Formats: sequence, C-alpha cells, structure tokens
Amino acid sequence: MPAPTPTFGNCLPKQIRRVLPACLVLVLLALFFSSTTSFGSLSAEISYHSTLDTGEFPRKIWQTWKVDPLVFEERDLTTARTWTSKNPTHRYEVLTDQNDLYYVETHFGPNGFNRPDIVYTYKSLAAKIIKADLLRYLVMYVEGGVYTDIDVEALKPIDRFIPSRYKEKDIDMVIGVEVDQPEYKNHSILGTKCQSFCQWTFMAKPRLPVMMRLIDTILKWLYEVAKKQGKSISEIELDFDEVISGTGPSAFTSAILAEMAARSGEEVQWDCFHNLGESKLVSGILVLTVEAFAAGQGHSDSGNHNAKTALVKHHYHASGWPTAHPRYNHPVYGEVERCNWEAECVAAWDANKAAFEALSPEEQELQIALRQAAEGTIAPPQEAQIMLP
Repeated sequence: MPAPTPTFGNCLPKQIRRVLPACLVLVLLALFFSSTTSFGSLSAEISYHSTLDTGEFPRKIWQTWKVDPLVFEERDLTTARTWTSKNPTHRYEVLTDQNDLYYVETHFGPNGFNRPDIVYTYKSLAAKIIKADLLRYLVMYVEGGVYTDIDVEALKPIDRFIPSRYKEKDIDMVIGVEVDQPEYKNHSILGTKCQSFCQWTFMAKPRLPVMMRLIDTILKWLYEVAKKQGKSISEIELDFDEVISGTGPSAFTSAILAEMAARSGEEVQWDCFHNLGESKLVSGILVLTVEAFAAGQGHSDSGNHNAKTALVKHHYHASGWPTAHPRYNHPVYGEVERCNWEAECVAAWDANKAAFEALSPEEQELQIALRQAAEGTIAPPQEAQIMLP
C-alpha cells in the first residue's frame, strides 16, 4: 500500500506550525489597518457601525479649547471633571488649537471623506469662533456623541438626556431650546436671534445628513461673505449678528427646522417649540425644554439650575468672542441685548433710538458728545456745559 501523501501542514517544522495562526492574524490586521488612515479614522468607523447595529448614541464626550486638558486652568479643569465624573462609561476628548487641523485633515482629506473644500476652508479661517462652531459640526458628523462647550458644567449624567418614555433607537439628535422670544421676530436687531436651539451642548449620532448640510451651508455662506467683502476667507470681518446667523445658534436652528420639515414632509415652524412644557420628539430629533441646557438665563422662561430638568450649567467664562465680533452698539443708547429680552427695556431702547433718528445731524452729534462726556471719554461740548456763577 502506498504511503499517504503528507499534507502541507505536516511539511512544516513543528515550531512554524505553532506560530502560523498568529502570523496570519497579524498579516490580516496589517492589511486592515493599512486600509485606514489612522487609529482615529478606525475609531470613527467602529463608532458609526456600532450606532447602526445598536441604535445607541456613541458614548463619547467632545470639547474644544485652546490647550490640552493636562494644562487646563483650574476653572476649566473643575468644569471638565463634572463630565467625566458623572459619565464614567463615556470616553472624553478635547480637540485643541494644536491638533484640530490634524483631525480635520484626517477625516476630510483624501483618505477620509475627500472634501478638500472643507479642509482648505478650515485651514484658511482666522476667526476663532467660526472655527469653533464649524469644528463641533464636523466632529458630530464624523463621530457623534455629546458636544459641550468648555465652560459648560454637567449637572446630571448624560443618561438623563433622554427621558425614559423614549427609545434611544428612535432618536438621532438631542437638542434643547436656548432663546424663546418669538415676539421679537420682526425686531431690527433681535429678530434674527429671538428663537433658537442651543448648540453649546447637544447630542447626535454620527453621519447625520443634517450635519453635513449645515457644514455645506456654512461653507457657501463664508465664500459669499468673502466675495462681497472682496477679501480672502482669512481676512473676512464679521459682526456679532453675522456670527450668530452664519455659524452659531441661528444657523444651527435653521438647519434643524429644515431637517424636521424634510423628514416629516410638512413645514415645521418655531411655534411648535414656543413655551415648550415638556420634551418633544419631532422626526427623530428630541427637543428638550429651555431649562435642560439653558437654565438660569433670565429670559425665555428658563427657570433655574436647581430644577430637576436642568441638565447643564453654562458659566460663559469662555464666551469672550464678541470682543472681536461686536454687537450693534448705538452711539447713545448702547446695546439692546443688555435688556436681556425684558419687554419694557427693549421698548424704551426702541423709542429712544427712533427719537434719536428723528433729530437733525447737529442734534445727534450733540447727544453723542453728551454720552461720551458722561462716560468720561471726551470733554463735554460747549453747548452742554453748565456755567456756574
């Protein structure tokens, strides 16, 4: 009887046969990792597919700031710790002024979503608040999770963001009302920002089309502004209202309302969220009451931070960007925003502004001079001086 033909495995030395399975695994892993741009991209893909499989939000907390958490000031460190201590099962990451561009290039470069327009625009931007707004939308599109500003304190765990009567798999985003003063929608200054959702804290699943549509809208707006001003993206100048409407809460709100309308097949207006007494799920987007993310503002019936439904507390210590993007400041009556939406104060400001505009140019100049003199910036005009005996 002929001897049996030896198998391939039997032809190999025993030592090689022992390590062969491990070698094959390493080769497969090497091939897999070579098809991805970085561990960050791999992590994003895992997060995305996990969300598809489970319907759950990624357990990830995102913040952006100037520096790494290891060198946070005590104020920022204390606030950041509220997120990690109340959410121990969540990962936590801060994108900084040093590593943000790498993140954008990794995920939107040729080995990512291949959006050179996004990479170029982000790299060109000089306005820090515009970059901060854009970056949060980019991150939420790629990886999802919870985004929150560096000066926002967690009062409750993230698990409390979704009331128990809802199923997580039915929800794509969790947002909250910030400003609910629709009576000012026709106001010349307050109209563009009187009804908005909060974007200093929100939660989203990855790869939501609404996030990419918002990003594309912002890019289009930026280039329109640059063209209008005859400047490059890095040189454009924006006032407070342009920031709010272009990339801030008003832009965010417009995108959300448009998404709700597209999903439901019918128009969705702010009336749906005015005086919201409890959370409302609209086309997969869960809208929380103003008290959830924006308590203690002193307007919009926002309540206080001791309320059971208050989830975060915004301290505003990182909100100094209006210095570079000033609000409209009347030369005599100042900023109407100082009224903090109080009806009597706004009405008085409007009346004073109208009366000022009815004055002759000479009388207007006198009023401005009197205001400046009262502030100590110039000497009072001769006509306004009181002659003492």
